Amino acid sequence: MRYTETKARSAELLRLTLAHMGHHSAAFNPLTFTLWYEYASGMNPKLNAAIELRLSQALPMDDETVLNLYREHIAPADTEQVEMIADEMQRLMTTVAESASETGQQAGTFGVQLNELTQVLESQSPNTPLRPHLERALEGTVGMKSAVDALQSRVSQSQSEIQRLRSDLERTREEAMLDPLTGLLNRKGFDQRLQALLSHPTAPGESHCLLMLDIDHFKSVNDTHGHLMGDRVIQGLSEILRTSVTRSAHAVARYGGEEFAIVLPHTSKVEALQIAETIRARTKAMKLRNRSTQEVVLTVTISSGLAELRPGDDAHSLIARADAALYASKKNGRDRVTSH
Repeated sequence: MRYTETKARSAELLRLTLAHMGHHSAAFNPLTFTLWYEYASGMNPKLNAAIELRLSQALPMDDETVLNLYREHIAPADTEQVEMIADEMQRLMTTVAESASETGQQAGTFGVQLNELTQVLESQSPNTPLRPHLERALEGTVGMKSAVDALQSRVSQSQSEIQRLRSDLERTREEAMLDPLTGLLNRKGFDQRLQALLSHPTAPGESHCLLMLDIDHFKSVNDTHGHLMGDRVIQGLSEILRTSVTRSAHAVARYGGEEFAIVLPHTSKVEALQIAETIRARTKAMKLRNRSTQEVVLTVTISSGLAELRPGDDAHSLIARADAALYASKKNGRDRVTSH
């Protein structure tokens, strides 16, 4: 989910968005609204930088500009399809390069044969009528080999360029899986890692687990301290999650709003509970201070729910059980971990 703001926050952003739209010449349409909404929210740093650069240079924000900015910074790229095309291009270019190399070798061999034949003919009568034709054939063969060599060189250069483009696509794909505020996986990234977990069977004695976490009373944090402080709380918890979950196979994601999820493949229930308790304790110890006075203005707690993968589970059932355990933690006093 790209937009996770609360109703109150989105209403505030709506006012800012309409104000921005009113100051510029682009038409009032969904693309323009989305562009200025993301600009007002600060959720898209690259978009903000591009807009601020144009504004600083007094450049117009007309329909064409809005469309270009939308395509470049907002419209989701079908990266899987693009990667598939790039893979196919790579395969075709490799085939062409191999064919060109083989053709060049064959032309070179043919040229040697014709050259030998010419040498034999030179020992015969110089008036032999075949000799001029063979010389021309030899010249053509040399020219063909030269052209094929040039083609092979260009194909090799193209292969390098395609490899660079594939690297760029991979980086774009990874960025598309990240939440802009926290740097953790976003919902799409979470879905992919969860599907990967479900597709890998466990060995005897092993298990897969899913941990869901939610910031307690987060609405009151926003209402009392403002949305900037709310963002600081989310970022602070994200850092705790990032440093508490250290195994490369584990994956931490911002599930939506103030809710987070941790995918724990090949992790026992006991190990998962230890991780959850460590995160809960570290979060409770986190102090948010006034940046001017260093006075502690806020402490937060989290509630967590843990579910262990069962035979027959799919993504929906596993998430539902972890979510049920999370809400049991909420119901029973918050600041606790509950196992389904």
